[in-house]
Amino acid sequence: MSVPVVNKDLCTACGTCVDDCPNGCYDLADTAVLARPDDCIECGICVDDCPSGAITMD
Repeated sequence: MSVPVVNKDLCTACGTCVDDCPNGCYDLADTAVLARPDDCIECGICVDDCPSGAITMD
């Protein structure tokens, strides 16, 4: 099972993944996005849509 990993050094907290995730597995924090891997359905939309390339599937 793959889980989303957010690189906090690359994340700009733009909220794109929060808006685009069909299962709502991201929360917007002050300086970065926090992933809830247990909610992930491994669709990869967040990886494709992240403008800063901060999300990978591990």
